[in-house]
Parts: sequence; C-alpha cells; structure tokens
Amino acid sequence: MPDPFDENAVSAGLVANGSVGDNARLGHNEPLSISEISSMLKRTVEERFGFVRLRGELSGVKRAASGHLYCSLKDEKARLDGVMWRGSAQRLPFMPEDGLEVIATGKLTTYPGRSTYQIVIERMEIAGEGALLALLEKTKARLEAEGLFAPQRKRPLPYLPRTIGVVTSPTGAVIRDILHRLADRFPSHVIVWPVLVQGQGSAEQVAAAIRGFSDLDGNGSVARPDLVIVARGGGSIEDLWSFNEEVVVRAIADCTIPVISAVGHETDTTLADYAADRRAPTPTAAAEMAVPVRAELAAFLDELALRKKRAILRPVGLGRERLDARAQRLPKPEALLAPQAQKLDDLSDRLRRGLADRATGERERLQAHAARLSAPLLLARVDRARDRLSAARLVPALLTQRVATQSDRLASLERLRLQLDPRAPLRRGYVLVTDPQGAVVKDRETATGKPSLVLEFEDGRLDVIPASGAASRPSPARSKARPAESGEQPKLL
Repeated sequence: MPDPFDENAVSAGLVANGSVGDNARLGHNEPLSISEISSMLKRTVEERFGFVRLRGELSGVKRAASGHLYCSLKDEKARLDGVMWRGSAQRLPFMPEDGLEVIATGKLTTYPGRSTYQIVIERMEIAGEGALLALLEKTKARLEAEGLFAPQRKRPLPYLPRTIGVVTSPTGAVIRDILHRLADRFPSHVIVWPVLVQGQGSAEQVAAAIRGFSDLDGNGSVARPDLVIVARGGGSIEDLWSFNEEVVVRAIADCTIPVISAVGHETDTTLADYAADRRAPTPTAAAEMAVPVRAELAAFLDELALRKKRAILRPVGLGRERLDARAQRLPKPEALLAPQAQKLDDLSDRLRRGLADRATGERERLQAHAARLSAPLLLARVDRARDRLSAARLVPALLTQRVATQSDRLASLERLRLQLDPRAPLRRGYVLVTDPQGAVVKDRETATGKPSLVLEFEDGRLDVIPASGAASRPSPARSKARPAESGEQPKLL
C-alpha cells in the first residue's frame, strides 16, 4: 500500500484512472456495473447450490395475493429468506405457520433488488413427527378458541335416518364394512361421495364432499342425507393428516347435517373428531351408531303394542271386578220392594174405607138438603128475582153518549190518517220518487247517484234511469220559465 505522505507515491485523483484489479481475471479491464456483478453472483450461487435441503424454523410466513408464499428459515444463529411459488405452495399438504420446524428442499439464488440471497423452495415437509404434533396442537388450540369444538354445537343424531351420506374412498375396505354393517342392522339408502383420503388434494376433496351434502335441498334427483359419515381406515399421523386440515374441520363445523367422524382406529384422534357431532372409534362403529338393529326395533314395537293393549284392557278388567264386588253388596230386588208393597196394601185398604165413609157422609148430607129443596121455596125465590128485574130501568142516554164520544174520536183519527198519507198528494199530480229497494229519494244529488229510480203516480209506477252530467242538468232560467209558460208541473228528472 503506498504511503500517503510519500511525495513520490501515486495519489488518488478526482478522476478515476485505469487500474488493474480482480476484474482482469474475469476478462474485464473496466469496472463492473452493479447489475453485472449481481448477475455473476446469482449464477455462481445457483451453480454451486442448485439443490439443497435445509432444516429450520419458519418465521414471517405470509401468502401474497398472487398465491406465492414468502417466509424465513432460521435457527439459533442465522436466518435465510425463502420463497415458494404458487404452483408449489398449492401442493403443500399442510398450512405453514410461524414457529413450525420444517425441512425445505430447493435451490439457493440471489435477489438483486435487495442484494440478498434466498432459497426458492420446491418442497416443504414437517421436520419429524414431533413437529407435526406441535402443529396439530397449535391448530387445535386456535380452532378451539373459535368455538368449533364447543359441546353446545353438537347435535343429536337422527334415530332412524332414511338416507345416509358417506364421504370416503370408494375402493377401500371402509365403505364395504359400513355397507355390510348397515345391511345387517337396518338396510338404508346410502349415497357415497368418492374422495381421496390421503395425499395431495385429499383435504380439499373431503371438505368439498361435506359441503356438497350440506348444500343439497332434496328437490333434485339426489336425496338429501339425514346423516353424514366421514370415514377412513387406520394409519400413521401423516396418513390421517388430511382430516386435521383446517378446511376439513370448518366444513364439518359448518355442515347443516349431523356428522359422524370415523377416521382411523380407536386410538387415532383427529381434529375432525372434535368438530363432528359424534366420534366413532371405527367405521364399523359409525354404522352401528347411525342406525338401530331392525330386529330389536321390531321387538320393541311389539312390546309397546302389547303394553298398550294391556294398558287398555286393564281398566276394563278392574272396572268389571269392582262392578261385580259392588253388585254382590246390593240387596235383593224383592227385599227392596217388600216395604213399598206393604205400604201399598195398607194405603189401598185405607182408601177403600175412606171412600165408603165419604159416600155415607155425602148421602146423609144430601138427604138433609133435600128437605130444603121443596117446590114452594123455589117458587118464592123465582118471584123475588122477577120483582127485582121489573124494578130495574135502563137509561138510553148513557149508551148513546158513550157511542157518540167514541165516534168523534174515530173521525179525528181518520182525518189525521188522511193528512199523513204519503200517497194523498199523488191525486193532486205529485210523484213519489223511490229507489228499487223502496227507499224515498229526497234530493237531486241522491237521485243522480242511483242506477235506476221508480216514479209512483196515482194510477201506477214507472221505472226510469236518471241522466248524469252537465248535459242532463237544465239551466236555472229555463227551469224557472217552463212552469210559467206552459202551466205544467216541472219534471223531477
């Protein structure tokens, strides 16, 4: 390095002079541009690290609107940016989250815009079963906080569903076990929605099948299920991971049809089991939960019918027994009638004696009165009555005065009747106007509002139709002049 205080040393000037540097080894004597050196670095890094596998913890995970996934991989001492293009991100079998330890496979490259290097991730896997379980617990806690696993959301299963929808693989042993168990217990109509139960895209297919069953309205050619069974055989946690995906859990929670989750064996537990209305340890157990045993149901119905018959007949039997017991306590009819018969005989004897005694007394009384009914006594009473009749005198004035008073009163009522008779003016040329129902029309406004009128003259009636509007309304001058000119009575209409 030249000494800056040496006068003979070459000092830096204001204008750059040509100088030999590391660029000469690259075949460039001139200085490189930033873009050129960035391209060289990019090629060097990509050629040296074209395929790498890295293990690290995800940080700053975010998904752009374009579908690309951006994140960082870090450990205790270093941090590396990463990007996963949309095509690869859509094939991820899990949802990347911060804090998840993964193994990323891809190639290193540089981003000249920020002078940084990053890894373009082509495939991402969870680093071991422990990390997978940690992701499962984290997802479970988040969904549980939203209330998707709350007991209040659980709905009772229908006792006897007519149609059962099954979401499972159509080629596995699970669907055969379910159909066989349903046929043994209670044959039902089953609709199978075929889906993948593991691997890429299986979670989306399962969620779409559940939502498809829920969206059926039952009016089309496909019946709407009364119950949905989501089933899969046993396997490792990785094989069952599709049923831990959030999209499947939310589809089960949003389903309007009761759901039974039958994923794996009895020891296997997925998030779908927590979201479903009922968890079955195996697919066969799910079929047993779905329907009752037909023979047991028939026996139970027969027992109910027998109990109903007994319940109906028991009051009748008890009533018959009580009636017989009370009938035995009743006295004999002869014993009930004996006092009354004795009383009747007594009264009959008393009546006979009383009638005889009464006849004897009346005979004696008649004989006593017969002595008083002699002819001279009767003739004397007739003579006295004739004398009183001859002494009585009738005064005609009393009768004629009363007759005259009533005649005057009758004549007054007759005159009043003639004055109040509504048809009396008809004889003087007037007309009585009524509607078809017989109600009297008193003014012109009411008359024009009627569809027809009846004019009653002295010698009969005439039906007329009133004219409406200004054309039928006579002018005031003409109406007043017509009676004076013609001497005739003006017309009402």
